[in-house]
Amino acid sequence: MAEEEGWTIVMHWTFFFMSFFFFKAGYFNKTVDGNSWEFTKKKFRQLMIPYFVWGFIGCLVYFTFAWFFLDPRNVMVKSVTLSHIWSTSGFYGNGPCWFLFSFFVAYIAMHLFSKCPSIAFPITHNRSFRIKIHWLVFLFPFVSYLLYEQGNPLWLNLNNVFWGIFLFFLGRVWRVAIERLRPRKMIVLSSIMILAFIILNIVDSSEYTMSSNEWEGNFPILFTKLILSSCGLSGLFLSFHFPRVPIVNYIGQHSMVFFVAHYPVLTFYKMLRSAHVHSIKGKVDDLIIMSILTFVICAWLVPYVEKIPWLSGRFHKKPAVLSEK
Repeated sequence: MAEEEGWTIVMHWTFFFMSFFFFKAGYFNKTVDGNSWEFTKKKFRQLMIPYFVWGFIGCLVYFTFAWFFLDPRNVMVKSVTLSHIWSTSGFYGNGPCWFLFSFFVAYIAMHLFSKCPSIAFPITHNRSFRIKIHWLVFLFPFVSYLLYEQGNPLWLNLNNVFWGIFLFFLGRVWRVAIERLRPRKMIVLSSIMILAFIILNIVDSSEYTMSSNEWEGNFPILFTKLILSSCGLSGLFLSFHFPRVPIVNYIGQHSMVFFVAHYPVLTFYKMLRSAHVHSIKGKVDDLIIMSILTFVICAWLVPYVEKIPWLSGRFHKKPAVLSEK
């Protein structure tokens, strides 16, 4: 019980992490322009090929144990449903893969938005007010919440994509805004945002789960907390030159490998313990062993995975061929 309460506290202060990845991608993104077909192929190679491959690996681990090792009465076996194929973009044995799928769809949507011309509304005979289509993205959080209110009806859990697109554009807007601020003002503004987030999070326990697009609690306050945490954290990280922690820096540099490979390792350990009729729920010793094994195995896999494009998404550009002229 104490472990569960501790985990609840951790999640209460880290629920915005997955949202922050979309925000960060928008902040550091240079462009979503270019040829539509080439852009789609590039993002498909980078995101969707690893999505399918690591999803298959996760399913292989899960169903190998489910069919050959686990007792048929085991809750893991009984939880398998056919609707999982179209209702969610995660895989049995590698649920976090939903992020790659949602990221891909969001990128394609943002690219198409960049292709849309602006709409002009005449004000006077010689003047007009122009609206860019991608400004409508700032209404997407409300679309995401309305979908949640309707039970998240979209297939493949695309309900969260609207929130992801909003965060991506918010990151781009925030980058333009803070580039115009002096470092001292940016530190003050970011600190105020973080302080406001802490106060709101203490007063209100609303949380957002991006994988399932669940807005739990007061939507206006939760919406405000997500914006404050994303903008405030990015501002502080860019204002201060924090010393690099080697382990954290290594995980950051190879985050793709750790992200796609960690869950099959966790699934393997959990299934192995379940096969011996042992639940790891609330077990501190299992948590410690599982954490160490996951980090060690993923770190060992990094050089091997990154050499294989269809595992890492790192497809090298074809060298340009110069003509004889």
